[in-house]
Amino acid sequence: MSVESIGPAIGGTTALLAFLGGAWFPITGGGFFQDVAGELPSYWLVQASREGLGASHPWGAHGSAVIAVWAALLTVLAVRVYQRDTKRI
Repeated sequence: MSVESIGPAIGGTTALLAFLGGAWFPITGGGFFQDVAGELPSYWLVQASREGLGASHPWGAHGSAVIAVWAALLTVLAVRVYQRDTKRI
């Protein structure tokens, strides 16, 4: 990605994760859309915020596992990108 395109890419990704994670409206009714949302970290962060407001039940092992797996994957990705970038110097 170029320097000029990174801002719109981050904004678009953030908006997509907010939409799919239920930040704009609650994800209800089951089905494919809720199954996809349940595997995204944005969904569980929204659930954590609702829990803090008393509007949701505590989330258990599944939510913690999703956050942990995404954190590990994104950490590995960040390390690889950093290593690739520093090799260019």
